[in-house]
Amino acid sequence: MKKCVVFDVYGTLLDIGSPVARLKDRVGSDAPRLADLWRAKQLEYAWVAAFTGRYETFWTLTERALSHAIQAIGIKGDGTLEANLLKAYQAPDLYEEIPDVLAELERDGHRLVVFSNGNPAMLETALSSVGIIERFEQIISVDPVRLFKPNQAVYAYATEQLSDWRDSIVFLSSNGWDISGAEAFGWTTYWVNRKDAAFEFGERDSATTISTLADLPEKLR
Repeated sequence: MKKCVVFDVYGTLLDIGSPVARLKDRVGSDAPRLADLWRAKQLEYAWVAAFTGRYETFWTLTERALSHAIQAIGIKGDGTLEANLLKAYQAPDLYEEIPDVLAELERDGHRLVVFSNGNPAMLETALSSVGIIERFEQIISVDPVRLFKPNQAVYAYATEQLSDWRDSIVFLSSNGWDISGAEAFGWTTYWVNRKDAAFEFGERDSATTISTLADLPEKLR
């Protein structure tokens, strides 16, 4: 049976640690800490924005999160470090298996879709920069809903956009909280556990765990 394969983007298709890694010589020994805090605050700000009704684009929150992380850690740059990190985040590295996986899924007849917290301009820039934007039939952002995953309203919105395929949706994410949100809504899920981490967000009995997206095509056959 052909599936509508829906991909999260940041951390699933794109390596969100790569912007800091590219500039690690300038960031210094705090590079890993910066990458982790930047991501944590990016998500925290998104969830607070959703809960308070004070929506801002994911890119705006990404900028704010980086500024906070740099200040909190006390990183002393040369005045252009923050701007250079944001530029790098506009085009994170693609995980190496992705081009072959997308091609194989296409050959198998599956429909490929993106569903992300990223706002449309952010997604277009990132996916175009790594040459995979043409692989996807639809790019769905939470932006029209003015909420963020894992709020159930955004999965409902995505399902509406995929109404012809709603019964065949398969969702991929490396983020456990995203998997929990999608599972609660009733989607079939695959958790991409690249770091062999423990699942932190409750039960995941109905989720299939894979260590890399290279495992996916065979799973769908």
